[in-house]
Amino acid sequence: MNKKVYFLALGVAAVGMTGCSKKLGQFQSDYFSTNPTPLETVGMNVPATITGNLPAKFMVKNAKVVTTPVLVYQGGESAGTPVTIQGENVRANGQVVGYKNGGNVTIPFNVEYKPEMEQSDLYLDFQVDQNGKLYGLPRVKVGNGVVATSTLASAATITPAVAADKFQRVINDQYSADIHFLINQAVIRPAQTAASDYIDLNKELLEANAAPNKEIAGITIHSYASPDGSLAFNTELAERRETVTTNYMENQLKKDKITEFGELTSSFTPEDWEGFQKLVQKSNIQDKDLILGVLSMYKDPEEREREIRNLASVFSELADQILPQLRYSRIMASINTIGKSNEELIQLFDTNPSKLTVDEILYVATLTNDNARKMQVYKKASELYPNDYRTFNNLGMTEYEAGDYTAAKADFEKASRLAPNSKEVDMNLGLISLLNGDYRKANELIGAAAGVPEASDALGVYYLTQGEVTKANNAFGNTKSNNAALGQILAKDYSKAQNTLAAVANPNATTYYLMAIVAARTNNQTQVTANLSKAISLDPSLKSRAQKDLEFANFNLSAI
Repeated sequence: MNKKVYFLALGVAAVGMTGCSKKLGQFQSDYFSTNPTPLETVGMNVPATITGNLPAKFMVKNAKVVTTPVLVYQGGESAGTPVTIQGENVRANGQVVGYKNGGNVTIPFNVEYKPEMEQSDLYLDFQVDQNGKLYGLPRVKVGNGVVATSTLASAATITPAVAADKFQRVINDQYSADIHFLINQAVIRPAQTAASDYIDLNKELLEANAAPNKEIAGITIHSYASPDGSLAFNTELAERRETVTTNYMENQLKKDKITEFGELTSSFTPEDWEGFQKLVQKSNIQDKDLILGVLSMYKDPEEREREIRNLASVFSELADQILPQLRYSRIMASINTIGKSNEELIQLFDTNPSKLTVDEILYVATLTNDNARKMQVYKKASELYPNDYRTFNNLGMTEYEAGDYTAAKADFEKASRLAPNSKEVDMNLGLISLLNGDYRKANELIGAAAGVPEASDALGVYYLTQGEVTKANNAFGNTKSNNAALGQILAKDYSKAQNTLAAVANPNATTYYLMAIVAARTNNQTQVTANLSKAISLDPSLKSRAQKDLEFANFNLSAI
């Protein structure tokens, strides 16, 4: 081999070895970009994607680099999952980057959120293995700060489900008696007014008239004729029966000195075809289906009446059992029992609660908006009625709203033991699980509470903690709450969020803080300042959060 060829071959070999023999150089920040920038919480996590664009002749062929994303904040740091990047001669399962042309790598990042992360920096750490030689390279910064708006979702602000009372101030009862007439007659026979149902009706009217807590709301009379005569005759007959029965009832009321009975109304039906059908269907007549089938063919009343008479001559049961039952007047009395007034219930609760039913005590709790007073009422209810799950469920509700979650959990569990299938209790235990970060259990329990009004807000918050904003907003529906507005903010529907926040029944510090975020995202300095000032006046701790919150990084907060 001549010298020229020898040195040329040596040069080619040297070039070929360059991508393997040299030590890997330092990574640079500008090799990488991070999405999103700044980082942003999704649910209760901080996810991101770091994309690297490594230049040509950087990634030596025999180098394997374990790259670890690390979020550094005051008091600690949180590392994501390591990713392996390797040169083209390395036998491993990492992302390969060529020496000659360079290449792209993707480094996913996801850690659980901590409040300290609002002020933080995202770095990449590098550990190199080059033919068994291990060495580290300086970490590089690839991001900074975390927008933590999604973490404002709060189970603590959800109203627990109340197990409702069944108290009714006015209980209405209906009483009735039938006066039966002989065929083609409209005369009330003594035997009819001596019958037990009429005597019972009269007794109820007398007692209601005398009782201070009862009232006769109204009396109605409806009279009938059987459908076996001509329509004209039956019309006149039914009307006479109405008149006779009404006159008799008016005289009875006068005799009994009942003057307050609402209104006495009356009406009549010429032929009770519907009643006829029902009685025949319930009878033991062998050919009842045939009878009804034949009669249903006749729509004209006169033809149907003629056929009924013909059938009655064949089927004695019609004449003897069915038709006589359709010649009557029905007297109905509507009587209201009036329960204790609100004032009476409150006075009794304060002086002698044992005289109240459980539903009356539960109702007393609804007469105040003071949570401490509600707690007092439900506690007494649980003492007097310890076997009624509603007393413990509702007591737990007040403890939850007071922030005593340990006591609330204990009472919800007592309620669950008494009523394992109560949806209200499932809902409330789901809230406890949500607060404690047991999201699997929370989802199970809140899902079991489907149909409970408060469950929509709870389910929405659950989805927000999981970063599922669309599902959260579907669950919230038209709910007007801070949590619902937060879902709309995260979906970037700022107009809807603004309307929701304006409709919150009892706005608090979080309401105004969210209003400030909407203002920041719509570039309204005046409203940022105004709403943050209101929020901080209600909760001074929010001042520190606002000063660190990257939502307001581009705004002057000196006025707050």
